[in-house]
Amino acid sequence: MRGPGRTVDLLRERHAAIEEPVEFELLGRRWHALPGVYAPHLTTSAALYSAWVPFPVNGAFCEVGCGTGYLSVLAALSGCATVTATDISPEAAENTRMNAREHGVESRVHVYCGDMFEAVPEGVLHDVVFWNSNFLSAAPEGGVKNGFDRSLFDPEYASHRAFMQNAERVLAPSGRLLLGFTDLGDADLLESVAADCGWRTVPLRRHLGRYPEGSVLFELRELVRL
Repeated sequence: MRGPGRTVDLLRERHAAIEEPVEFELLGRRWHALPGVYAPHLTTSAALYSAWVPFPVNGAFCEVGCGTGYLSVLAALSGCATVTATDISPEAAENTRMNAREHGVESRVHVYCGDMFEAVPEGVLHDVVFWNSNFLSAAPEGGVKNGFDRSLFDPEYASHRAFMQNAERVLAPSGRLLLGFTDLGDADLLESVAADCGWRTVPLRRHLGRYPEGSVLFELRELVRL
């Protein structure tokens, strides 16, 4: 792990500048972003995960921390029969509903507001469950203050632990559990938490993004049972 430094500072500054609803273009489509919601067009990871995550055609996909909902909407547009999108932020849940309506998939994208899987109905199972996690393991100066901070910071990986402890409630017996991660996170702590919960992580894809303020290694990891 290395310190987040200027990369995260700039990302926070750019998001703080979004004070009104905005529209942005990503992957050849127009999207809405609400203030306080993680804006995927401000990083390169959005395009990566849209290409890396295996959307189960005719199957069920679940995205934790859906944010603007672009990935959940793309899952529906890519042929998933049903999509579950969940986020702890009410603003993110509404943002996802907006984008699902915008792209005509609101009947297949079921949006819930709650921590991890708590709002997902019992018995709803998925072929793929994905979370682009809040990988920074230390709290920011002044603490986690808002929804955007929660999208980046997870002190002591409490949310990662909740994800791993509860994922099987929404995962089909042969389903896949996937995690977006970066080298700004604490890989050793991630593996320790995973082992505590009976999992280990397997890197599937990696990409080194280079920026004027530094580089970030983006990863897609799969959790498999020990």
